[in-house]
Amino acid sequence: MWRGPELAHSRVWEWHLAPAQLDELDTALHAVRVRGTPLLRITADRFPLPALASQLAGVADELENGRGFVLVRRVPVGRFGPATAAVLLWGLGRHLGIPVSQNATGHMLGHIADPHEVRAARPFHTDEADTLALLCLRNDSGAGRAALASSAAVHNTVLARRPDLVDGLYRTHFLDRLGEQAPGQRPCNAVPLAHHAPERFSLRYDRHRLESAQRFPDVPRLTPGDLELFDRIDESAADPELRLDLDLAPGDLLLVNNHAVLHSLTAPADTTGPGPRFHALRLWLTPHRPRELPPDFWGDAHSLDGGRGGVAPRDVITPQSPTTRKPHDRPVRTPGPIRPVPR
Repeated sequence: MWRGPELAHSRVWEWHLAPAQLDELDTALHAVRVRGTPLLRITADRFPLPALASQLAGVADELENGRGFVLVRRVPVGRFGPATAAVLLWGLGRHLGIPVSQNATGHMLGHIADPHEVRAARPFHTDEADTLALLCLRNDSGAGRAALASSAAVHNTVLARRPDLVDGLYRTHFLDRLGEQAPGQRPCNAVPLAHHAPERFSLRYDRHRLESAQRFPDVPRLTPGDLELFDRIDESAADPELRLDLDLAPGDLLLVNNHAVLHSLTAPADTTGPGPRFHALRLWLTPHRPRELPPDFWGDAHSLDGGRGGVAPRDVITPQSPTTRKPHDRPVRTPGPIRPVPR
């Protein structure tokens, strides 16, 4: 668990790539170009990083067992166009995990380039994958800014202020799939928001999708206690005493463990100019050694090629067997006494 002001001055979470490491990235890109390997067929073996691979393993450990995020500086995106930068991000990502689809059409690599999309980005939330990788390609005058908050710190803050609300995290909630469900799947995913293992706390949270699910008549209505809980999560994550603000520069690669860290991406309302002022590439990953989570934490979401989470593409999904739980069922999981998450 961490607090933003404590980390703002330390910079222990930054990794600046050295010239020799940049040369290794160039060599790996050259290997891909020589073989003509398509993006989706690039594996860690086909993107060789003899020295960097061990350091990336350390990054993966930090994401899972440390602060839950790392900011890699000086990725050389200025040398390349967006297509080559995408290969670079994909190659690095393959050393960290297995990419999963970000929408029902099977897009594995997302672009965030529309100023309206950035400005209208959701407040603090988690994505539907274990790990987020966000590579900044352009950020004119600081148009895009990221903010992070420790999920454990948010949990403990809510627990200290409103202990009567925290057990709601462990009850089944309904997340709108926003029309991207597969044939045979329900339009909402029924999942708990939190899982508390003896030494590890995991949180999923997306208020937009939680409230959007209310458009379905068979989804239980959110209670005043639910809304109060969401308010307290939003308030705690945005608290300057908890959050860490990051000014992303071109070449910054932000890696976030979605179970351990809430994130937000915002931009100012001024979007004048001929084109987007902010452009980033987004990759969702399942780590090679993902944390253990109960099956109901994912609902019936699944991915391919050994990944988990994400949004499975419609054209490769077989219809799922009907779930035995009816939409109006809302069982309460019993986590035991609600205590602060260990530091």
